[in-house]
Amino acid sequence: MHPPASEQVLVQEGGFAEWASLNDTIMGGRSRAGCRVTPEGLLLEGELVEAGGGFVSCRSPRLQPPLDLSAFSALQLDVEAEGRTLKIALGCRDGALGLTELIPGGLRWVIDVPTQTDGITRLTVPFRDLHPTFRAKPVGLPLRFDASGVTRIQVLHSKFGESGELNPGFRSGPIRLLIRSIRALP
Repeated sequence: MHPPASEQVLVQEGGFAEWASLNDTIMGGRSRAGCRVTPEGLLLEGELVEAGGGFVSCRSPRLQPPLDLSAFSALQLDVEAEGRTLKIALGCRDGALGLTELIPGGLRWVIDVPTQTDGITRLTVPFRDLHPTFRAKPVGLPLRFDASGVTRIQVLHSKFGESGELNPGFRSGPIRLLIRSIRALP
């Protein structure tokens, strides 16, 4: 049993230094976007091309040791995202000796979250609402999210939502996404 947790800042400002972009080019797409650290946070800028792929993202390095968030119930992200619906994806220990981490686009726990057109949107991602997916397709197995072993955090704008269906908030073309901070909430 853990003592009651208070909010904990996981990443902000320069803490994004090792984050990198991952775009649909890994599957033959043509989107071009890159991540860079700014005084405000992590900025993803580029061109999102729907044909042949349809996603751009920034993701943390593989977290070793895994991040233990078992004392928390949710993540909170402050973002500026042009009114786009984002997908937040977490990797975690999978109980299969980490084998899904070895598969490109391995098992991820995801949720779709809409953002405001202007200004900062504060997104709350309750762990209980995350759904397991594999390569943007829902996984129908009885899996459990392991908050004690988070191995990766990724923020995407994708043509596909958490259900595997088309994302109604998807927009191709120029993209600018600023991730200001990520916190863990009790």
